[in-house]
Amino acid sequence: MAEEIKAEMVANVWKVVASVGDQVADGDTLVILESMKMEIPVIAESEGTLTQLAVNEGDVVQEGDLIAVIE
Repeated sequence: MAEEIKAEMVANVWKVVASVGDQVADGDTLVILESMKMEIPVIAESEGTLTQLAVNEGDVVQEGDLIAVIE
């Protein structure tokens, strides 16, 4: 079953750490967001393969926007 990881706040995509096709484990950092000068890691909440990455460095995400899909 696919897990969709969504933004929890409005933020800038500061750094993309993972790539599509990567095997990820629970707790792995996928993307680092930046909001109000704080870095917020977006982490995988399950293990699997990163099948979609919906953001690029420099993008602005809104609350609820899709960041990644793990299957």
